[in-house]
Amino acid sequence: MVERKLNFSAGPSQMPLEVLKEMQDEFLCYKESGCSVLEMSHRAKDFEEIIFGARDTLRRIMEIPEDYEILFMQGGATTQFSMVPMNLAKQGDTFTYVNTGQFAGKAKDEGARWGNAVVTASSKDKTFSYIPDEITVAPGSKFIHITGNNTIYGTSYNSLFDHGDTPLVADWSSAILGKWIDVKDYDLIYAGAQKNMGPSGLAVVIIKKNLLELEVDPVVPVMMRYKVAADNDSMYNTPPTYSIYAAGKMFSWVEKMGGVRALEEINKEKAEMLYDFIDNSALFTNPVRVKDRSIMNVTFTLPDEALTKAFLDECKMKGIINIKGHRSVGGMRASIYNGMPKEGVKTLLDTMKEFEKNNR
Repeated sequence: MVERKLNFSAGPSQMPLEVLKEMQDEFLCYKESGCSVLEMSHRAKDFEEIIFGARDTLRRIMEIPEDYEILFMQGGATTQFSMVPMNLAKQGDTFTYVNTGQFAGKAKDEGARWGNAVVTASSKDKTFSYIPDEITVAPGSKFIHITGNNTIYGTSYNSLFDHGDTPLVADWSSAILGKWIDVKDYDLIYAGAQKNMGPSGLAVVIIKKNLLELEVDPVVPVMMRYKVAADNDSMYNTPPTYSIYAAGKMFSWVEKMGGVRALEEINKEKAEMLYDFIDNSALFTNPVRVKDRSIMNVTFTLPDEALTKAFLDECKMKGIINIKGHRSVGGMRASIYNGMPKEGVKTLLDTMKEFEKNNR
């Protein structure tokens, strides 16, 4: 059997071995159902237990108030780039975006297909290495959209700004469940599952129930309507059943580990181990402004491509995979989601220390 390696992928990411083994045990036959979840009807009582159980556990671990609906959606976070403006605004309306990276830009581009998408703040001038300090809302905006954690660049909103009465929408894909997020600060949160929630194929939407009552343009397809999803318990059609099952396992694991707040402390420790070394290194550097650093995605660079290649080769020999930075920025990126144990980060850190010692 091939040995598992330390997977620092930005997503789909490494999952806790305990969760994978539990899923393995149930793979051929889920409890007394007589079939695998892969074969199970989404109308079956057993699947209702799975999806409603996942929803209730997520509500507990994120302390989601009862005036918010939880939806399990297909299409990943990218589909939400379109669904948000289609459900919260009419064609031609104005909405505000903050551009802090590639995915924030893609969200804005999709919004621009529907209405007047206005960017009021951007960190593009410094290769998205910080979160803008001055963020305003364009007049008449139906919502303001932020990307809470920027996977590619390693930045994160570590505090919020005054947005008045304008609904705040946030893509928290790469930090949800790994960093405490006060749901009450937002009107809509969405997240792709493949970072801290399980495998790909699923997006979770947490939306204030009053937003479900907004009048939606008749041109919006039925599958793109939040209210349709809410009214049908996220099962208007066949949902991504296995991804929901896996997410439920992850939610239960988070609860078992002490909840989101407990995991945030662990993730802070993991991130600080790397940042402390990088900040005192003569070889490795991190380009992100300190107060805007992510605890989920730690980016770092070396002085030239030759050293970068040599380091990546060294990582491969040490059983460290998917550490290469995004193709648009290069360098390295350690995605240290909930599924990456501290021991794995220590192995990476030891590899970095040894590499620096040998390449001074």
